[in-house]
Amino acid sequence: MASPSCASTLPWTSAFPSSSRPLAERCLTSSRRAPSLVIVAQGKVKKYRQVILTDDIEEVGKKGDTLKVRAGFFRNFLLPKGKATLLTPEVLKEMQLEQERIEAEKKREEAQQLARVFETIGAFKIPRKGGKGKQIFGSVTAQDIVDIIKSQLNRDVDKRLVTVPEIREIGEYVAEIKLHPDVTARVRLNVYAK
Repeated sequence: MASPSCASTLPWTSAFPSSSRPLAERCLTSSRRAPSLVIVAQGKVKKYRQVILTDDIEEVGKKGDTLKVRAGFFRNFLLPKGKATLLTPEVLKEMQLEQERIEAEKKREEAQQLARVFETIGAFKIPRKGGKGKQIFGSVTAQDIVDIIKSQLNRDVDKRLVTVPEIREIGEYVAEIKLHPDVTARVRLNVYAK
């Protein structure tokens, strides 16, 4: 729309001059001004949004679920109440890190529980062929300890995680099993001659 001072053909603009400057000068300065109203065409509106629920919502989903919901439902209900956030790459990465942290914590708790089981059982009895005095033939290896744990507790333990002291005599020993980077179980061994 032309400014009122430039449109001299309109009857109402000539009745109210805006300044004492000549009309040509007023038109030049008014065309340099930034337009006061800018109309931007909107693109196609998305009907659905990918969201992550931050709370449990009955009949919708549980916390941490990713859903495809209508834009209006998200805009009018989920977003104002803080029950969901838009699924962005940053939020998705943060959610995966949180999930990994939870899984690592579960593994750590399982390892601690297994360590408590090993410590409360008492000593594992290991029979060996005896020699003179307290000596035994051969030695006790990590594989021997893994086999005994599997037969008595039905638990699989990797033999590379078992640290065994050198056992060449009858007696009581302590072996260590690294169940988790933070959890080490101490297992008592009672070696006796057959």
